Amino acid sequence: MSSIEQIGEIRVAIDTVWVILSAVLVFVMNAGFGMLESGLCRSKNTVNIFSKNIVIFAIAGLTFWLVGFGLMFSDGSFFIGSTGWMLTGEDNSPAVAGQYSGIFSSLGWTAVPLYAKFLFQMVFVAASAHIVSGAVSERIKYFSFIAFSVVLVAIIYPITGHWIWGGGWLDSMGFVDFAGSTVVHSVGGWAALTGTIVLGPRMNKFTRDGRINPIPGHNQTMAALGMFLLWLGWFGFNAGSAMAAKPETIALVAVNTTLAAAAGVLSATIVSEILIGKPDLSMMVNGALAGLVAITAGCSAVNIGGAVITGLVAGILVVYFIIFLDRRRIDDPVGAIPVHLINGIWGTAAVGLLDREAGLFYGGGISLFITQLIGIAAVGVFVGGGTYVLWRLIGLVMGLRVSQEEEYVGLDISEHGMEAYPDASGPRGLYGKPGKF
Repeated sequence: MSSIEQIGEIRVAIDTVWVILSAVLVFVMNAGFGMLESGLCRSKNTVNIFSKNIVIFAIAGLTFWLVGFGLMFSDGSFFIGSTGWMLTGEDNSPAVAGQYSGIFSSLGWTAVPLYAKFLFQMVFVAASAHIVSGAVSERIKYFSFIAFSVVLVAIIYPITGHWIWGGGWLDSMGFVDFAGSTVVHSVGGWAALTGTIVLGPRMNKFTRDGRINPIPGHNQTMAALGMFLLWLGWFGFNAGSAMAAKPETIALVAVNTTLAAAAGVLSATIVSEILIGKPDLSMMVNGALAGLVAITAGCSAVNIGGAVITGLVAGILVVYFIIFLDRRRIDDPVGAIPVHLINGIWGTAAVGLLDREAGLFYGGGISLFITQLIGIAAVGVFVGGGTYVLWRLIGLVMGLRVSQEEEYVGLDISEHGMEAYPDASGPRGLYGKPGKF
C-alpha cells in the first residue's frame, strides 16, 4: 500500500469517527425534544409526550432503513429515488481515487462508509416528527399520531429531502440548505401547522368571546434543560453535515451555530419585554431554538456577522409569531410553528441575502434568493397540502382527538394508564378518578 493510500485511509477513518460522533450528538436531541415539550405542557401529559418521542425515533429508524433512505438518496428521477431499499445496492465511496460508483450518487461526495451515511441521516428524520408532536400535544389520539408519523418519516420527508439533498430538481437549481432549515424544520413545521388547524385548540385555551386563556407549562426548568440539550445536539446537526472532519468548515459552522442562537436569545428577550412587559423564560428558550433553526440552512455559507443577523431576526420573529398565532386561535403549546416553520423559512431565505459569495447583500445578485424562495414555496405546497389531506384521512378512519373527559384528566391516564408524577396526586383510578387500581 502506497503512502498516499495510507493517508487516504486514515482520513476516511477520521471522517467516519466524526460523522458517527455527530450522529450521537443529534441522537441526544431526542431527549432535548422530550424535555422541552413536556416542560412547556401540563404535567398530566408528560408520559404521553415522552412515549411519543421514544416511539417516533423507533419508527423513524426502521422506516428510514426500509424505504426512506432509498427514496431520499438513491439514484432515480428529479422527484424521488427508486432503489436502495434496506441499504441494498452498491456504494463505493471515492476514498482515495476520487471516483464514485454506486446507486447513491447524491452522497458520493463523502468517502465515509454507507453505514455511517445512513446513521447520520437516520437521526435527522425523527426531528421532523418531534416538531409535530409538540404542536399537537395534549389533545391528539396516540395511535392516530403514530399513523401520521409513519407516513411523514417514510414518504413525505424523503421526497422533499430527495429534491434538495438527493440530487433532485431543487438541488439541480442550486438551492442551498446545508443542514436542514427546510429539509427538516420547515417540513416538520408545515405538518405541525396543518395538524393544529385540523385538530383545533385545547379545551379552554380560548374563550367564547375571543380572549386568550394562557395554559402555562408545568416545568420551566425541564424546558430550559431541554433547550440546552438541543443546542448541544445542534453542533452535530450542523457541523456534522459536512460529513467530514474538515477543520475550517466545521469550526466556522460551530461558531455560526452558537452565535446565531445567542443572538436569538438576546432579541427574543428584548422583544418579549417590549410586547409582553416581562423577559419571559419560554420566549428566551424559543429564541435560542429559533436562532438555531434559522442558521441551519446557511451555517457554512455565511460569515459570523451574517450568522448574528440571522439569529437576531429569528428571535424577533419567534416572539411575534407566538403572539400572532394565539390571536389567530391556532393553539401550539410549545411554539413549534414559530420556531421551526417561520424560522425555517427565514433561515432558508436568508441564505439568498447573506451568502458570502452569492448572496444579494454581497453583490451576488438576486438569482440565489429567487431559487431559495422557489424551494420554500414548493416544499410548503407539497408538505402543507399533503399533510392536511393526511390529517383529514386519519381523522376519518381513526379519529384524531381524544374525548373531552380524556383531555380533561390528561393523556397520561387516559392513553397510557399511568402518571409521570403519581405521588403528587395520590391514588387515582381509571381516567383519573380518585380510588384504588
